[in-house]
Amino acid sequence: MQRTQFSDRACSIARTLDLIGEPWSPLILRDVMVGIRRFDQIQAELGISRKVLAERLKWLVECGVLARSEYSARPRRYEYVLTAEGVDLCDVLIAMARFGDRWLAGSAGPPVLYQHRPCGHIAPAAPRCERCGEPIRADTIDVLPGPGASPAVDAGVSPSI
Repeated sequence: MQRTQFSDRACSIARTLDLIGEPWSPLILRDVMVGIRRFDQIQAELGISRKVLAERLKWLVECGVLARSEYSARPRRYEYVLTAEGVDLCDVLIAMARFGDRWLAGSAGPPVLYQHRPCGHIAPAAPRCERCGEPIRADTIDVLPGPGASPAVDAGVSPSI
């Protein structure tokens, strides 16, 4: 099934949706943001088919939000890292998490909390740190299990936003 293309529209929201408007790309970016960077790790975390993951990763690299970084020469292996564009795009994911935490998390509470590295404050998703007032950005936070974390997180699996 062919996707509707929005890249030629004179609308920044439509153009961003053209980049990440299908369900897997934001989840892949989320995983890379929290430190799940290798193909097999991402595949295991998401339960996505290898073919679809390879296509999505190729697309995100071509679009400039992810870059491949070699971590092994023999055999040649790569991991994926956020580019500066990718870090900016993850700000959108943090805003989505803020909405989900407020309106969709239910009584359990948010599945993750954010530790702002510059000041060490642990807080929910927010545009700015409650303690120091600096922006909460993908490259300045560590993601920690929150009160609504799944049992897998408690067992040592990386938390998902």
